[in-house]
Amino acid sequence: MTYAVRGRSGTGVYLERLSDALQAEGVELVAAVDTRRARPAGGGTGSVRNLAHDTWWTQVALPRRARAVDADVLHHPLPALARSASCAQVVTVHDLAFERLPEHFAPAFRRWASISHRRAACRADAVVCVSQTTRRDAMARWGLDGARVVVAAHGPGQGLDVPAVRAEHFLYVGDDEPRKNLALLLDAHARYRAQAGEQALELVLAGSARAAQDGVRCEPEPDLAALLGGAAALVHPALHEGFGLTPLEAMHAGVAVIAARSPGLAETCADAVLYVDPYDADGLARELARVAADPALRAALAARGRDRAAAFSWRASARAHIEAYTLARDA
Repeated sequence: MTYAVRGRSGTGVYLERLSDALQAEGVELVAAVDTRRARPAGGGTGSVRNLAHDTWWTQVALPRRARAVDADVLHHPLPALARSASCAQVVTVHDLAFERLPEHFAPAFRRWASISHRRAACRADAVVCVSQTTRRDAMARWGLDGARVVVAAHGPGQGLDVPAVRAEHFLYVGDDEPRKNLALLLDAHARYRAQAGEQALELVLAGSARAAQDGVRCEPEPDLAALLGGAAALVHPALHEGFGLTPLEAMHAGVAVIAARSPGLAETCADAVLYVDPYDADGLARELARVAADPALRAALAARGRDRAAAFSWRASARAHIEAYTLARDA
């Protein structure tokens, strides 16, 4: 559960909500948290220290804890494997973006992830993939045996208590990792403002993303429910997603979504969002203007989003994980 205590992230939401749902299904869950793990260092000697610490945690501390509680299964929420563990092991694969979009990742990280994540997934007793898209990628690129892979889609995010939606701003949630394509959104928003003038809605960046640009406001410690309540649309320009938890969370809250089309996101959102070309700033600017000016379009997108989000639940996700745990234990 270490990722759940390192600040708000998609992986953290996944762990928190999944653990609650697993316990509701009768699974005896023992949470292992590495409280000594430093925050990501972004490269250099800090990253080397973190890697050494992570190796100790995975290869020494986790197997020791698993033996202490006589665990049936050790679940790694990102691909890792404890070589000395005496129980079955399951890994979750969220996406293979570092292989699909290698130019958007630091070369050292890309090489490390390609080797270590593939090795962990190939040696695990069972693998959880968050979508059919990720399953196909893992089978094609890593040669995984499909009989060991269980697809467990996420539930609809955090279950936020969002007030009645108003059209006060556009909302981006996340960081400025290159594959998230924030530069395109900033460019598109500037073009939209140039056309809309004083009527233009501001763009709010919620999370760690930063930008010093007219019409853009940064919220590093956001009240996400309030920001969703004020959003004309969530804008999600990412080049690649294995699932698309942030758009699904907005859809569940009744917020219109504008998103760059990618296979994993299209699998999750189907026809409930307004898709754009992830390389076309003019096209995104036009859609920002259209959504801002058209309440009927926002209402239609919100209705389709709610209907689509209703197909996802953390209970269903937990039951799929139990299938993977059982498969691993019986291997």
